[in-house]
Amino acid sequence: MSLPPAPAPKVPYTKPALTIAQQIAKLQGEGMTIADQALAQHCLQHISYYRLSAYWLFFEHPKSHAGPRFQPGTTFEDVVALYEFDRNLRLLVLDAVERIEVAVRGSWAYVLATKAGSHGYLNRHLYSDRRKFVGNCRKLGEETDRSKDTFILHYKAKYSGPKRPPVWMASELMSFGLLSRWYALLKDRADRQAVSAPFTLDEKIFVPMVQHISTVRNICAHHGRLWNRKLKATLKLPKSNPPELANALNRAANDKLYNTLAFLKYLLDQCDPTNTWGQRLIAHMGTLAAGRDAAMGFPADWWDYKLWGGTK
Repeated sequence: MSLPPAPAPKVPYTKPALTIAQQIAKLQGEGMTIADQALAQHCLQHISYYRLSAYWLFFEHPKSHAGPRFQPGTTFEDVVALYEFDRNLRLLVLDAVERIEVAVRGSWAYVLATKAGSHGYLNRHLYSDRRKFVGNCRKLGEETDRSKDTFILHYKAKYSGPKRPPVWMASELMSFGLLSRWYALLKDRADRQAVSAPFTLDEKIFVPMVQHISTVRNICAHHGRLWNRKLKATLKLPKSNPPELANALNRAANDKLYNTLAFLKYLLDQCDPTNTWGQRLIAHMGTLAAGRDAAMGFPADWWDYKLWGGTK
């Protein structure tokens, strides 16, 4: 069996800092057309060369190419348009995630409250891994101790114990990432299934989906790039049920954004059947230059699937 190739040796970082004028000259020298110097100066000042570089990568030749860095016809305006598309896409994703996150928090708290009472969620026997449970409790304690939320301050001032808040307060206090870990750690499948039931998804699909959405949420909250991004936290895809979701997924590109968007659409339809999010996403995707949606894993004619209002 052959061994993998050895990694290239590390070298010192020697790239110099460039002024905005030097950045513009560098881009032009590498084949990018900059018709509006004032726009370029403004964007490089307020967005930055490094952040925009993630978007002009799409327009570059392969590194093995001997000629100019950028493909013929590449303009700075094309790069900015792609950046603006991605910025507005993040806002759309956050709009969906906000409503889904609220619903997941409520479902988790309701299931544990009706099963075990106000503080039963702190019973370690509900969870499958003692060490992870202790870590979750420690993290919840840290978030509780530093919280200045009115409802937490009221709880601390009025009640002598327990030290940690009831589950319906904890669900509002903890980060979504932490809540996803509490949920995934539930030992009984029936409990995990009860949390996922309002969303009509099996818990085997729903548990990793919650963790995935938490990751995407954090990317958006930190203004990270969604377009053409390879997502590390992949989804577990349903084989056939629910059919409108299963049929619309792109199983060949599960590390790209499209499947995330399909899940968001399906979940929103459960939380808010009157939502118009899907239509708004279709309209926004229409602002992207032809062929560039493939970089996010969109299948051909994706809008024709029933999930998106089509007939397939």
